[in-house]
Amino acid sequence: MSTLPPGFPLSVLDRSRTREGEAPAQALRDTVRLAREAEALGYHRFWVSEHHGVPGVAGSAPTVLAAAVAAATSAIRVGTGGVMLPNHRPMVVAEQFGVLASLFPGRIDMGLGRSLGFTDGVRRALGHDKDEAESFPERIEELLGWFTGDRTAHPGVHARPAEGLRVPPFVLATGEGARIAAEAGLPLVVGDLRRRARLLAAVDAYRSAFRPSAWAAEPYVVVSGTVAVAPTEAEARRLLVPEAWAMAHSRTRGDFPPLAPPGRIERLPMTDRQRGLYEEGLAGHLHGTEEQVAEGLAEAVRETGADEVLVTTSTYDREALLASYRGLARAAGLTPRTGRAPGPERRPDTAPETDIG
Repeated sequence: MSTLPPGFPLSVLDRSRTREGEAPAQALRDTVRLAREAEALGYHRFWVSEHHGVPGVAGSAPTVLAAAVAAATSAIRVGTGGVMLPNHRPMVVAEQFGVLASLFPGRIDMGLGRSLGFTDGVRRALGHDKDEAESFPERIEELLGWFTGDRTAHPGVHARPAEGLRVPPFVLATGEGARIAAEAGLPLVVGDLRRRARLLAAVDAYRSAFRPSAWAAEPYVVVSGTVAVAPTEAEARRLLVPEAWAMAHSRTRGDFPPLAPPGRIERLPMTDRQRGLYEEGLAGHLHGTEEQVAEGLAEAVRETGADEVLVTTSTYDREALLASYRGLARAAGLTPRTGRAPGPERRPDTAPETDIG
């Protein structure tokens, strides 16, 4: 069905979205459940995100959640999409990933972003302001230096157990992110599939400016986007409704809410601006039947020359979300992992770290 190259890596980013009427703990447990399912289906990576003070997102501590995911799985790569570096001291981030890589060798990725808190209040609570995003390149350099031992700041100080480990770093592109990734010689994660012209421009700029580094000898592009699969195109589109309304709500009321059932959203009175933002949130995503998504995904990979696709999809119905990922795995021609019994009781693999994985 799929015309993707054989063995093409397809990965998952889950934001631990909360649902109306559910505790945040349920969202976190369901992230772990989804990771186990993604592993069995043959997905390449499973990443978690960082959000602070957001009612609709339970994932506020990505390295902690990544540890839970890695402990519940045995083969899939696990990482962050990403740790927002301006919120943290680079040495602490290095130590956290050093611990993860020591406990789960050969399976940990370090996705890094430059975003700050969602609101001024959250930023103040974190002890940061908007200007600190400008220090992202310097923070990346310091962070990687804690792994290599080449940092010039803080002589005589070492990040244990990070120093000497090779945890693959990725830069999440927002605005200047593509240029920063290129100049640092790091793999790039860039979205989204809806804004294809903007996406292609970022990818082209990254590839043309890329400087080989000790972490990556050549450009590596991970394209990120929402993909929804269902028996019909209409059903697949309906999976997008809860997230589209949450985005419209946040941009008109300043608060990003838990996901609501599609039926209730479709009956809501909306202002003209809310209706416009809601429809915009539904438009352009890759959705449809397995056959339709297989064709659309292959086209996106051909256009972008992506080395990997990272799928981030949210909806109110968790079983429908699982079914969507199962359909996507079939559409992409993923090879299921057999003979696996993921769980905390399994010992992690002992393969050494690789540059990209």
